Amino acid sequence: MKLKITHETRYSYDTPVQALVQSLRLTPSVYEGQRVGDWQISVSGGQRGAAFRDGAGDWIEGWTVRGPVEVVTVTIDGLVETRDTAGVLRGHREWVNPLVYLRDTPATRPDDALRALARSVEGEDALDLAHKLCAAVNQAIEYRPGVTEAATSAAQALELGQGVCQDHAHALIACARVRNLPARYVSGYLHSREDGEPHDAAHAWAEIHVGSLGWVGFDAANACCPDDRYVRLGSGLDAQDAAPVRGMAFGQGVEALAVRVHVEEVPPGPGQAQSQGQGESPSQDQAQWQDQQSGQRQQ
Repeated sequence: MKLKITHETRYSYDTPVQALVQSLRLTPSVYEGQRVGDWQISVSGGQRGAAFRDGAGDWIEGWTVRGPVEVVTVTIDGLVETRDTAGVLRGHREWVNPLVYLRDTPATRPDDALRALARSVEGEDALDLAHKLCAAVNQAIEYRPGVTEAATSAAQALELGQGVCQDHAHALIACARVRNLPARYVSGYLHSREDGEPHDAAHAWAEIHVGSLGWVGFDAANACCPDDRYVRLGSGLDAQDAAPVRGMAFGQGVEALAVRVHVEEVPPGPGQAQSQGQGESPSQDQAQWQDQQSGQRQQ
């Protein structure tokens, strides 16, 4: 599937700030399931600095904006060709030992209820266990926008029994780690089809390391493994660690954030099959995703 992605993040300040420094994790991953075409990142008034691939295989770009400035816009416009690999992250080059992802964070730290959920299922092997954990989280947390926030932890979401994709991912990560399976948070995009399901253009899911197969994606919000509708950007221990945009603003201005994300399938050429639909992000899941994306601290 060929997908066109348009993503705009607009930072506004009631008082001009003196400068901004940003670290952008906004370039799609390189692996067998994705091939990046024309991909443009721009920051209004910004100067691109160092860029590198980190130990987890994510492409990071540094940007600076010199003020005074009241509005800064980060814009993505690009094409990605995707292929269904049944969730397996095959061909992705990274150097971090998977055991690093057994470490808990405040967002993924398990309580007694999460431990009980994690131990409520058994699998024939690590892969089967991961699938069953994904199904258990899907059943335990109903998809419902508006009841959680960006700072809601996995334990709090499970207690509520409701949440959005970020909450499903955090809960699955916590459960996997309880069962000694390395797990991490993945940020990206999802192409929505006209099936009535609560998909988002901006989306998040989990990856679980299952032995010799390596990293495999699990989307507990939609009870499936990522397929060709998904575009993977980057990963981290939790949503904050995997934030697409992190940075700092220097000044006293109060920040306001607005995000627009659109994922559209490019019509196939002659003789190629075409699937239906295009995606716009709904309000609450998009709001939490943009909260994680903001990452702007002020001094």
